[in-house]
Amino acid sequence: MHARALTATTIALLGTAATLFPAPAAGAADAGPPLVVAHRGASGYAPENTLAAVDKAAELGFRWVENDVQRTRDGELVVVHDDSLARTTNVEELFPDRAPWKVKDFTAAEIARLDAGSWFGPAYAGARVPTLEQYVHRVERHHQKLLLEIKSPELYPDIEKQTLKVLGNEGWLERSHVAGRLIVQSFSADSVRTVHELKPAVKTGFLGTPSVMELPAYAEFTDQINPSYRTVSLGYVSAVQAFRGPHGRSLEVFAWTVDDADTARQVAGYGVDGIISNKPDVVRAAVGGG
Repeated sequence: MHARALTATTIALLGTAATLFPAPAAGAADAGPPLVVAHRGASGYAPENTLAAVDKAAELGFRWVENDVQRTRDGELVVVHDDSLARTTNVEELFPDRAPWKVKDFTAAEIARLDAGSWFGPAYAGARVPTLEQYVHRVERHHQKLLLEIKSPELYPDIEKQTLKVLGNEGWLERSHVAGRLIVQSFSADSVRTVHELKPAVKTGFLGTPSVMELPAYAEFTDQINPSYRTVSLGYVSAVQAFRGPHGRSLEVFAWTVDDADTARQVAGYGVDGIISNKPDVVRAAVGGG
C-alpha cells in the first residue's frame, strides 16, 4: 500500500478543522480499543488472500478479514493482491512464455491451476487463488466480516458494478450484511464514489491520506479514511473523525499495515477506529480489540 504524506498546510489545518465540525459520537479515542482486521486474511501465518488465510484468521478468533479483488481475462473476479501473479504463485513455471504474468491476461481456468501456497511454505502447497464467490463463501462459513478492496480499478472497467453484483448474488447486500459485515474500499476515489452511487447503503472506505481541506468532498461518498500508519497523527485522526460521512456518522480511520506491538500501541493512541495487520494476534495482544 502507498499513500501521500501530509503537507505542511494540511498539518496546520488539523486543529482548525476539528473546531469547525462537531465532535464525533463514535470512533473517538475514548471509544475503546480499535477493531483489528486480518490483512489479506491472517497473512503473517498463511499465504495471503487464500482460503487458508481466512481459516487462520478464524482460528485466531478474528471477525474481520481484508482481501483484494481483480478480474481475469474472461471476466471472473479473483482474490489476489498484485496485478502480476508472479510473486505469490508458480505462474512462471507453468506459463514461462507469458511474462509479465498479469492477472488480466489469464483466464479463470488458467489461474485455477496455479499453486498459490508453496511460495509461503510447503504446508500450504496446492493452495489456490480463490474466486470472489469462493472467498465470501469461506468468510460466511466462519461468520466473519469482510473489508473488500477493489484493486487497480483503472485496469478493469466497471469492476465496481461487477463486484457488487457478485456480492448481491451471494447475499452480501442483504441488510444483515450491509448493516455491519461489509466495507468496500479502494485507493481510487472514483471507484469508491462509484460504489456509493451504485449501492448507497454499502459502507465504503478510501485508502489514502487526503488533506483536511479535501475531507468535505470525501465525506460525501466515503465512510472511512484509511491511511498508512506512517502518515497519521493524533491531530489528523481527530480531524477526520470530526466530519460526518454519507450515512450521517463520524468518519472512521482504519490504519494499515501494523505488525508489531510498539507501533500498534502508538497508532491506537491516536484514536484510530481500526488497525489492519498481517499479524492481528500481535496487535490484539498489544491494544485489545479484535
